[in-house]
Amino acid sequence: MAMSKHESACDGYAEAMQKQMTRRAALTAGIAGVAWWAARKTALAQATFGENGNVLVVVFLRGGADGLNIVAPYTEDAYYKLRPTLAIKKPGGGAGALRDLDGFFGLHPSLSALHPLFDEGELAFIHAVGSGDQSRSHFEAMATMERGAANRRAPQSSGWLARHLATTPSRGSPMRAVALSRTVPESLRGATQAIAIRSLDEFQLAGNPDQRRDAADALADLYQDGDDAFAGAGRDTLQVLKKLGSIDMESYSPENGAVYPESSLGNGLKQIAILVRKEVGLEIASLDASDRGGWDTHIAQELLLAMQLQDLGDSLAAFRKDLAGDMSRVTVVVQTEFGRRAAENSGYGTDHGRASIMIALGGGVSGGRVISDWPGLEEDQLDGPGDLRVTTDYRDVLAEALSKRLGNARTDEVFPLSSIRPVGVFT
Repeated sequence: MAMSKHESACDGYAEAMQKQMTRRAALTAGIAGVAWWAARKTALAQATFGENGNVLVVVFLRGGADGLNIVAPYTEDAYYKLRPTLAIKKPGGGAGALRDLDGFFGLHPSLSALHPLFDEGELAFIHAVGSGDQSRSHFEAMATMERGAANRRAPQSSGWLARHLATTPSRGSPMRAVALSRTVPESLRGATQAIAIRSLDEFQLAGNPDQRRDAADALADLYQDGDDAFAGAGRDTLQVLKKLGSIDMESYSPENGAVYPESSLGNGLKQIAILVRKEVGLEIASLDASDRGGWDTHIAQELLLAMQLQDLGDSLAAFRKDLAGDMSRVTVVVQTEFGRRAAENSGYGTDHGRASIMIALGGGVSGGRVISDWPGLEEDQLDGPGDLRVTTDYRDVLAEALSKRLGNARTDEVFPLSSIRPVGVFT
């Protein structure tokens, strides 16, 4: 089967992403880590470390998730005509059927764990959302979104989350912004207050337990009397280390009977829940949901998408159950770089498209709704070679999350050259 130049590059895009030139976190091992953060903090204001502020969790579905089957417009005849084998049965159609959301859209059955949260008004979907990028290239579309730009030609070089951090007061914590990954993602590129760690186990002093205890005692003596930013940052870092030092990730049990999937997303969200509960000053958390086959479903989409969505739904539901009342100050936003072609291909999959969905869960979400200026799926309503048209700018959703949930009054600087319009998904 012939493949386009973008499709033929898909097998290598994940590997290439790992080679992006991004700053590795230095604050993960030993005394040098504490000193590094303290040196950084000499230029930062001391603020509200330790307060229970709101937290934004950003989950990226890398590979281009198929919004048309995640939240399907089951009342549109064109949906079933375009996807004779991939379209999901209408609600009430028996096993494997969609779960009704609002009489027009239905939820993929593998996301059934999220359906109660939708009914309870804690979860919303934003459909036909995307950027102005027309390349249909993973690399360029992801770079566009992580820079918070309109398209690949936009001048922004830093990440949108980095600009948020630069335009709001610091909480004075070494864990203000945490990416659970090998490298700091492009969305945090340029941030002086962000670290990347693969696991909370990495955020500790080096050595065996006795060596770590001796080093902590020595550092506590070093920083205890200082009244400058350097000493204050050292004390903050030691405070976080102390809070996290008693946690054994292998034996840690989530609260309220929550059970996370054994996946990178499940493990990542479990660790974020720990950071929220331990009150370490977390404000931004970033992680990917891109294992278990990936979201780039050119072939065998029915099976691959179901696996990914099962992990996504179960992980988010466990996160919500684990945090319980603390979820009122935690907001999760799920995004993907683009959607898939409206029509299925000959490999029982879908090719790169334009619009997809975003998901909002948790505190301040005006949920129980699918928010969409729906463009339709008839031939004359599609975009380009046959894609769902983008009718909502992804930056409108992100800007509203920052302003409503994190109190950023300068979103025009976070998303410059953008006419931000209200979406109404956050309160």
